[in-house]
Amino acid sequence: MKLGIHAYAWCSQWTNDTLDLIDRVADLGLDFIEIPLMCLDTFDAAAIKARLEATGLAAVTSTVLLADTDITSDDPAVRAAGQAYLQDCVRATAAIGGTSFSGVIYSRHPGILAQRPTAMHWSRAADGLRPAARLAGELGVLVGIEPVNRYETYLVNTCAQARQLMALIDEPAMRIHLDTYHMNIEEKSFHDATLLAGDDLIHYHICENDRGIPGTGQVDWDGIFRALAAINYQGNAALESFVDNTDNMNTWVWRQLAPDGDTLLREGVAFIRAKQKEYGLS
Repeated sequence: MKLGIHAYAWCSQWTNDTLDLIDRVADLGLDFIEIPLMCLDTFDAAAIKARLEATGLAAVTSTVLLADTDITSDDPAVRAAGQAYLQDCVRATAAIGGTSFSGVIYSRHPGILAQRPTAMHWSRAADGLRPAARLAGELGVLVGIEPVNRYETYLVNTCAQARQLMALIDEPAMRIHLDTYHMNIEEKSFHDATLLAGDDLIHYHICENDRGIPGTGQVDWDGIFRALAAINYQGNAALESFVDNTDNMNTWVWRQLAPDGDTLLREGVAFIRAKQKEYGLS
């Protein structure tokens, strides 16, 4: 299993001014950095690729759909914009040598409805993602559906629902991305949900139930690592905890969850590395 960290641990938007984070993550001995694609206008693929190659670090990417890129929207123009954006994200990922792109890529985030989603919403999500998945297959990129909690999306809250959407899309590049923070709210069992993802699991967000230091809360880490060992998981797992203050309060972190980001990273990495060793995934 490869261990990395999301750039949101330090920054609220990726630009060339944050390229030094690649060096910082490499110096920490981690395997990869997760780069957000929320603003492709400030995503300099050539500069990122050069810095990654200089440090030997790998990278994955992720994003969420917003109101103007919601592929489940009633507005055909918005759906078309979302399709184009997802394909641009796949191209951006391939351009830096990344092989994994994932996130809340199936509906607006955060999003609510006046009623439960219908077959129409599922069909729109599948139709919106299918061209990106097809392009990803051509470019050697895997695309991960990330289930998130009911307060952030109305569509995909569980691993079982991610599988449902995968089946509708029916493209070989589609995969699953799990997140322990959201699983803590929506899944009956961390262990069973991880097993259900199985060989289709390509990315795992490692978070405590309050997004604080892994190992200090209620997440069933032993259940998770038993399942990861059972499927012999060799994919990526990224710490996604937000402690240091940024101007991106869409992380919804309203209080200090650790003394500082360096403490969270140091103690969180030590905890996860110990679990990797304990379960033979190091």
